[in-house]
Amino acid sequence: MNIFKKALQRSRQVWCSSVVELFKSSKLDEAFWSDLEEQLITADVGVSTSAKIIAGVKKRVSEQGIKDGEKARAALNEEIIKILKVAQPAKPQPSPPKITMVVGVNGSGKTTTIAKLALMRRNTGKKVILAAADTFRAAAIDQLKHLAEKVGTEIVAHQPGADPGAVVYDAVAAARNRGADELIIDTAGRLHTKFNLMEELKKIRRVIAKVQPDAPHEVILVLDATTGQNGLAQARHFAEAVGVTGIILTKLDSTARGGIVLAIADELKIPITYIGTGDDLGEIAPFEAEAFVGELCA
Repeated sequence: MNIFKKALQRSRQVWCSSVVELFKSSKLDEAFWSDLEEQLITADVGVSTSAKIIAGVKKRVSEQGIKDGEKARAALNEEIIKILKVAQPAKPQPSPPKITMVVGVNGSGKTTTIAKLALMRRNTGKKVILAAADTFRAAAIDQLKHLAEKVGTEIVAHQPGADPGAVVYDAVAAARNRGADELIIDTAGRLHTKFNLMEELKKIRRVIAKVQPDAPHEVILVLDATTGQNGLAQARHFAEAVGVTGIILTKLDSTARGGIVLAIADELKIPITYIGTGDDLGEIAPFEAEAFVGELCA
């Protein structure tokens, strides 16, 4: 099954029964725009992003002289795609090893997502090493070791309770010495509201930069889509602490409120890089705005 189709099954059911029906049965009057804004907010798009979308669609409708609901719906799709395509400055390709730091709260699916990324990279012929810098939970180290074995990639790990900075230092050295193309660093899941834990993340980032001044090259936030607007707050805190460069959305297939994708792209200007569904290591795909909207509005 197309991963976007699977991921958006629940959101599409809500969207089709509300937004799509609204375009079919309504005149484009003030009551219509008010109902549309309400439907967007209900889908977790957020108040400010919903208002921006409505203003953009209204402008297209006015400029193009649209009277027909189906054409207005096409204008909505275009406006959503525009928001989802977050412009990013061009970055030079780093010399190997590329260093990717992965962050997120407990329960977001972070460790499994790291294994999915590693497998995807390996399938393109890249040599990947994983770093188990989540030393707070022995189970986290064991889980990453198990997944590394499953994927067929090397791992650098210390004992539970070890200094995460020391793990990262050794992992960067190992990635260089062993000719790795990419080092992917797992960090301890932490609540974005816990000051000390966020400071620990900043320290890990500093250690990486000390060993390799242009790194980390990517800071990926793994975000559970079922958290809704709380996910937006999480993303904001992590972005302020460690400079998130991309977001991987997990569990999108477990929520009917996929609009959080729009709120994040619009308010934080952080691109959604991948979406993941399920525990199967192959269930991850690069995020594509057109495919997302095509399935959401099918």
